[in-house]
Amino acid sequence: MPNPDLPILVVDDARFSSMVVSRALQKAGYRDVRIANDAPSALHLLEERPVSVLIADWLMPEMDGLDLTDRIRQQDEQKNHYTYIILLTAKESMEALSQAFDRDVDDFIYKSDMNKQLVPRVFAANRMADRQNALLASNALLLENNRQLSSSSIADPETGLGNARYARQRLQESLRQCESRGGATAMLLIGLRDWSGLARRHGESAMAELAQGIGRRLNSLIRPLDALCRLQDDRFAIIAHFPDAERCSTGAFRRLYEGINHKAVKTAAGFIEVEAAMTLCQADAGRGTPDPATMEQTAQEGLSEALSTRRFTEVRPSVTEQA
Repeated sequence: MPNPDLPILVVDDARFSSMVVSRALQKAGYRDVRIANDAPSALHLLEERPVSVLIADWLMPEMDGLDLTDRIRQQDEQKNHYTYIILLTAKESMEALSQAFDRDVDDFIYKSDMNKQLVPRVFAANRMADRQNALLASNALLLENNRQLSSSSIADPETGLGNARYARQRLQESLRQCESRGGATAMLLIGLRDWSGLARRHGESAMAELAQGIGRRLNSLIRPLDALCRLQDDRFAIIAHFPDAERCSTGAFRRLYEGINHKAVKTAAGFIEVEAAMTLCQADAGRGTPDPATMEQTAQEGLSEALSTRRFTEVRPSVTEQA
């Protein structure tokens, strides 16, 4: 049975089309269906009250469905919410499908078969949105618990992420695992450019929101067992173990690089763009494992190079420096 209280927003510049979709949903038993006839109006309605499922036409003037998806993802990030996005389209090529999924669209419905596809797709979207938002709520609770543990000096009080001390603990654990069981340890350092300049322009409150938004974004892009830490205001680290050393490469973290550099973070002060430099410091059992201090120092040196060259660098502790 459909959830009659599922909040849905239909976005279509053609009023007749939006009414057809809305009536079909209401006929299926959905009561909370709102309509917007352009993307800016949809964003305004979402600011007032989020929805679980958004159904939008792909082709609209001013802002199409893909651009609308980008903006919704930014809003979701700020609100710690997930909106399941379905696009209505006449495009049926594999290229169009790939383009939509690359832009974080969840699903799409062919207009030629909308009468058959609409209600079943929305029914499935309800379950997926519920699961995603339950996970986000659980993660928010975990982060809040981490904030409360800040007195033990292993959590960053502003973001709830692990701090530098926690990062060193996890690095040491991963190196031990690497030495005893094989595989590789990765220490990914992320440096944000001109943090002090951003702080002067936007203020302390906005910078706290920015740090939290970056933390949420990075957390959504890493694997569940990877450790995400904030070392200082403008420095984040990810500690990860790879059972297969060949998989420990910059390619494994490319989504993080693109996720920070290509999408602004929404705050109360507006959208703030950041530029991140990244370096991957890796050690594997085949080459010998260094001590944590050597690993960290090598990573810091690699980040300095990344900041100066604006490239995603990759470094290894030298054999002569290993314990």
